[in-house]
Amino acid sequence: MTIDVRVETEIRRLFYAEHFRMGTIATQLGVHHDVVRRVLGVLAPGRMPPPRPSLVLPFAGFIDDTLRQYPRLCSTRLYDMLTPRGYEGSVRTLREYVATVRPVPRGEAFLRTEPMIGEQAQIDWAHVGKIPVAGGERALWVFVIVLAYSRAIWAEIVLEMTAACLRRSLVRASFYFAGATRQWLFDNPKIVVLERHGDAVRFHPGLLELAGLLHVQPRLCGVRKPQQKGRVERAVRYLRDRFFAARTIRSVEQGNRELVEFLEGVALARPHPRWPDRRVADVLAEERGRLLKLPDALPETDQVITVPVDKTASIRFDTNVYSVGPEFVPPNARTRKLLTLVASDTTVRLLDGDTEVARHGRCWGRRQVVELPEHRDAILSTKRGARDGKGRDRLRAELPGIDTLFERWVGAGRNVGWMVAQVRKLLDLYGADLMAAAVTDAIARGTHDPGALAVVCEQKRRAKNRPVPIDLELGAHVPDKDVIPHSLETYDDAQRRHR
Repeated sequence: MTIDVRVETEIRRLFYAEHFRMGTIATQLGVHHDVVRRVLGVLAPGRMPPPRPSLVLPFAGFIDDTLRQYPRLCSTRLYDMLTPRGYEGSVRTLREYVATVRPVPRGEAFLRTEPMIGEQAQIDWAHVGKIPVAGGERALWVFVIVLAYSRAIWAEIVLEMTAACLRRSLVRASFYFAGATRQWLFDNPKIVVLERHGDAVRFHPGLLELAGLLHVQPRLCGVRKPQQKGRVERAVRYLRDRFFAARTIRSVEQGNRELVEFLEGVALARPHPRWPDRRVADVLAEERGRLLKLPDALPETDQVITVPVDKTASIRFDTNVYSVGPEFVPPNARTRKLLTLVASDTTVRLLDGDTEVARHGRCWGRRQVVELPEHRDAILSTKRGARDGKGRDRLRAELPGIDTLFERWVGAGRNVGWMVAQVRKLLDLYGADLMAAAVTDAIARGTHDPGALAVVCEQKRRAKNRPVPIDLELGAHVPDKDVIPHSLETYDDAQRRHR
């Protein structure tokens, strides 16, 4: 370290004239001890030890030849190749050497192109988190499509990445833009391209069918060439930074509602990157006149598959079980009744030929049982001794969390069958929504008595101002009789005689 000449002079004066110790001089002048020793000539420059020969050098030729052939080979793989050849150094030493000799790829020059109006739309997906569902959790994906000319964005949050979901999103995007571009540019996911060898591509048949109906040409980027769809890549980054950052998605409905508000209120109002004096909404209005017109009836996007009916009068779809009527149960294990399943993102329909035999709301949970009460009642009517066990299954299907009450009944030594019967009566009387809320309250309070459940149900019924179904309360054993009114004076006479 270089110091002022006056400090060096003072160091020499204090040492040779005043006979200060070197530590005292360093303390008084506020310098390091080594500075004092260097000025006084005590700290002689030491000699550096000769460098040790690197253990990698004997294998340098092999490493260089291997990296020329495989430039992206990992250092750990090289280490595994060198160890049997006598290398005794560490992976760290090898990694330091490889960093100095690995071939650097040549930079690629990109050609800037501007698409024609109404010519191309770029499409991509992005993972934006997870959402809890019944039985586990599901990944949240955002589908993004960008018109390459106007930079207009349409996006929606989805819970799956399937060919059917892709068709739904493409149709909804075309409806939003009021037309379709002449090309759809994709990456290379399996829901788009089934097989690819160079320029030979086999697209998913569902995508080809939709493209044919809308007269659109599907196209693919080059493998590992994301820059070819840079507009949608930037749109995904834009949504991550401006919409998804610091935002909690509690449900798909809530997320998509807020996303549409953002796209129409913020994304369309931003300046166009090519013409900063124009908004994206203005350029989109110009481009809409050049888009391909949509057919009068939009293409169907429901997923249609054939499913077998099992012995429990149900079918399986997307890890969940959906009920059907018992008349579709196969007569023996060798044969199975096949039904047609038509699924949208909100509804699951089951068809026998052209006849709809069941309709359920789409369940996005995992390993859940979705059962219609009429299907269960039809099965119970054919079995005498199954009502108790089936009653528990019904409570499990309609009242989430009821298993906690089952455990409390068993722990308290209660008659579980009687308790199930009482809860079923309350379920018939008040309905599944009120009863489910009552079960949640009972679990939170630590109680399990049906009487407490009845009190909570009644409180919630009054809060919602619902009438009590008298026919369920009285029961079927009460005969339907006409009551003849009479004078109440007879009660007064009877009371006076009693006194």
